[in-house]
Amino acid sequence: MIKTGSRWYSPRLEQEITGPIQPLTDTAADAPIWAERAREYLGHSWYDVPFLWAENYFYRKLLAAVGYLEPGPWQGIDPFAPLKTAELDGPIVDAELAALGRPADLTPDERLDALVSAALWGNRADLGFLIGKGALAAGVDRLVVDDRAALHRQPGGRIVVVADNAGRELLPDLVLIDHLFTTGAAAEVVLHVKPQPYFVSDATPADVLATLTRLIGGPRGETATPGASEAATAIGERLVAALAAGTLILRADPFSVSPAGYAELFEGPDDAGPGSLRADLEAATLTVMKGDLNYRRLVGDRTWPATCSFADRTGYFPGPVVALRTLKSDVVVGLDPEALAVLDATGTAWRTSGTYGLIQARP
Repeated sequence: MIKTGSRWYSPRLEQEITGPIQPLTDTAADAPIWAERAREYLGHSWYDVPFLWAENYFYRKLLAAVGYLEPGPWQGIDPFAPLKTAELDGPIVDAELAALGRPADLTPDERLDALVSAALWGNRADLGFLIGKGALAAGVDRLVVDDRAALHRQPGGRIVVVADNAGRELLPDLVLIDHLFTTGAAAEVVLHVKPQPYFVSDATPADVLATLTRLIGGPRGETATPGASEAATAIGERLVAALAAGTLILRADPFSVSPAGYAELFEGPDDAGPGSLRADLEAATLTVMKGDLNYRRLVGDRTWPATCSFADRTGYFPGPVVALRTLKSDVVVGLDPEALAVLDATGTAWRTSGTYGLIQARP
């Protein structure tokens, strides 16, 4: 790594991403696994290999380049932490936490719908969804699939939430989890995050703890009214208590930073055993998949016909699954033909613009 002014960069990595794919040069514990995965792609252009593999391999190389993986002063230091911290400490989060303390004329089901919407849109929305009934319609016209009713009437079993981003996206995820507990929709929640920094903003265990701390601290400054602070603090404290009691379980499985789709997770015997991502998904009464990357890994990172069945594409999955996703890639399935025709007729890049989303369920 070389420092130029206030910025660091890796000349070797910069040169490599414009040329053929090269092997790893570090000796981290997972290097042999990646060496096997990279064998057939070495020497090829980055443009000629599967995109899901390429983007994961790039971020694995990036962690090696910044010294995250091996002994030294930067081992275990999240290179993206300043960006995450700045977002979490910003005034927008204060306003969102303050919204939790405002009166809301919502039934439990309406509140659930509002929280699902907030979790779906992430940093494109906010917790102002909770303010009143009028906010429930926000964003609905931009949903290409809306199966949110599948989240109602959960039997109070084990729900697995596979998180996406930290910061303003993780915050509504945690508020949603608190709602599942307080309404009895979940007796236990397993929250899966990444075991190491990935894709710049992906959530890690440290990000979960930082977000809980931010919740407990409540909004600051002029937004820190007693009601606002108490509501946010109460949610944070309930979640911390759930962690201590073991009803909220935080996991970070190595599979989450692999270049494989979820279908591969269920091929062959489960060597990881209890506590693995596979074991958790197999034991869940419902799995909630967050984000674009998890969606691509769920249905397969291919240019499927948009009208092909979501249920068929997820037929391998061991139980009910709901995907909450803002569209940021071409991969999408399960669309109604008429709805697809309307979207295509707009002449816009609706699949990749991040302005459309979906709540898609396989019961």
